[in-house]
Amino acid sequence: MNLHPILLPKIDNKRPLIIAGPCSAETEKQVIITAQKLSNKGIKIFRAGTWKPRTKPGGFEGIGINGLIWLQKIQKEIGMYVATEVATHTHVIEAAKHNMDILWIGARTTANPFAVQEIANALKVIKFKGPILIKNPVNPDLELWIGAIERIYNAGIRKIGVIHRGFSSYDKKLYRNLPQWHIPIELKRRIPNLPLIADPSHIGGKRELIAPISQQAMDLNYDGLIIESHYDPDKAWSDKEQQITPDSLSYIINLLVIRDTKQTTESLTELRQQVDEIDTELLSILAKRMRISKEIGQYKKEHNMPVLQTNRYDEILEKRSEQAKEIGIEFNFLKRIFEAIHEESIRQQIEILNKTDDSLKN
Repeated sequence: MNLHPILLPKIDNKRPLIIAGPCSAETEKQVIITAQKLSNKGIKIFRAGTWKPRTKPGGFEGIGINGLIWLQKIQKEIGMYVATEVATHTHVIEAAKHNMDILWIGARTTANPFAVQEIANALKVIKFKGPILIKNPVNPDLELWIGAIERIYNAGIRKIGVIHRGFSSYDKKLYRNLPQWHIPIELKRRIPNLPLIADPSHIGGKRELIAPISQQAMDLNYDGLIIESHYDPDKAWSDKEQQITPDSLSYIINLLVIRDTKQTTESLTELRQQVDEIDTELLSILAKRMRISKEIGQYKKEHNMPVLQTNRYDEILEKRSEQAKEIGIEFNFLKRIFEAIHEESIRQQIEILNKTDDSLKN
């Protein structure tokens, strides 16, 4: 695929390209005030969702076409480029009718080839000229992501970029969506001239994580960032925990270190990123193990079994001792790790036991 780079202005004509705005267009006042504040900080591209796919019915599902009218006003009166999400044929038609500059396809939509093809067909019919940004699918499936890119490309779209927003996981974790940096890195290896934009708001899910994730993305040579910004984030109608004010956004951007990709420390940076990713995976695995430990605690309670099973613990240590030798890890080091894991597992099981006892008393 001979993809063209996104032809839009960048801050100071260098990395990173910044796309910012609220998770959702809520009111005309909200989008206008936020856009004006962002524009005053030098942001050129305003984003806002007008249709919001919710996991369950009953939540705020977007303001619809009215939001597009407000975005047009920002485009005309403030002079910013405007971007919104599309998930259906109708969304594409309405977005084009209201002169949206950029469209993006959300993670849930990317995971559905039928929906992506419907969007591709609509883009082909209207001969859309602006860039299309494709978020990674919710599940860590690189081929599915590439398939979505190919469908949009086959519709005649040549200005294509991707948004890395992380991947969903069932267990408790540090990030809202696990970054799994190796997946977008492999995508970039396969399609080198594909613009890659990070979405630290959705990866982190917490505003305090936006700065470090943004820096990680820059260290990995990402082309840009798409960040959720609201003039009063604590009153946002959706995803308020991961939105920041325009002032905070400007502060984060100004602190970013944009390294020369040719510097000799680049390989060290990449190795450190791999260590960070592995650490995150370790935390996710530990969270999964503790969830299972709680289920075991519940089982022991229901079957009147003691929490501490010394024979089982000895069996685990013996097996891990053999495995430690095979992988070249000193056993005493591994033993300390598993002792700590076992201690936390016991604590969580006792917590389940006591919680059950309290509920029985009540």
